[in-house]
Amino acid sequence: MRFSERIGKKKVKVDIQLDYIDDALMNSLWSLVSIYFIEPMRESITVPSSRYNTFIKSLWFDYFKEPVDDIPYYTTDLKHELRKRYFSWNYLEIYDFLDFLGSTSQQNLPFTKVSFINDCNEVLKRELSGYRFVNDMLAPITSELEINSIESALNNSLENNFKGVYIHLSEALNKLSDKLNPDYRNSIKESISAVESVCQQITGDKSSELGKALKKLKEILPIHGALEQGFIKLYGYTSDGDGIRHAMMEEDNLDQEDALYMLISCSSFTNYLMTKANKLRIKIN
Repeated sequence: MRFSERIGKKKVKVDIQLDYIDDALMNSLWSLVSIYFIEPMRESITVPSSRYNTFIKSLWFDYFKEPVDDIPYYTTDLKHELRKRYFSWNYLEIYDFLDFLGSTSQQNLPFTKVSFINDCNEVLKRELSGYRFVNDMLAPITSELEINSIESALNNSLENNFKGVYIHLSEALNKLSDKLNPDYRNSIKESISAVESVCQQITGDKSSELGKALKKLKEILPIHGALEQGFIKLYGYTSDGDGIRHAMMEEDNLDQEDALYMLISCSSFTNYLMTKANKLRIKIN
């Protein structure tokens, strides 16, 4: 998050790569293609003499749908051709190519599929891509609507004077988005704290924990019981699941998907409550 976004002077854009691929992700994915696919083929000088010739023909025939006699004769030329194509593609074409490599059933592959998929997923996770390999195929792990809910909650909290919500959601996003040292445990803590903050601010009781604040909130806002119970249970999860809200006694097992789910859920709920409060013209201090 940029400085201007952190201090609330510019609208926040959640940097999860859903409809684009930045240079870091593009280069990292190509490096994996090069390591797992290109380098093993250099054991042979020519493509026809390579033990991976059948797979290369499948790539041209089944994926590119081009004449197989257009396949470069030398493996070095094949590498240059694939590299030129790869770096001319848009994000969808890159993902299509990776999806083909991950889902192919061809025998005598130049790479171990399990290792290739695992390493791709590590890169996709590190660079905050909105996609992962699931059962050998690329699949979305979030949607544009979910990302919009995070952005909307951050911007809505600024416009309607819910400073605590903005601070907690910003911290949750920062801790989730840190590529060098992501802190999923504390990202989840900040997300649920945003819900606690909006409840405290609407009720005017800055000391109530979430469970009590939600009960007080029902006296001011019409909230469906299922929603109330859902967030009380989520609060319970963050209170005893892996020790998020108290001192950790054991190493946690939280991951990016846990933190992302919590950020999306809490953003949606805070947005809902802020909109309700705004419609009822509740004074927010």
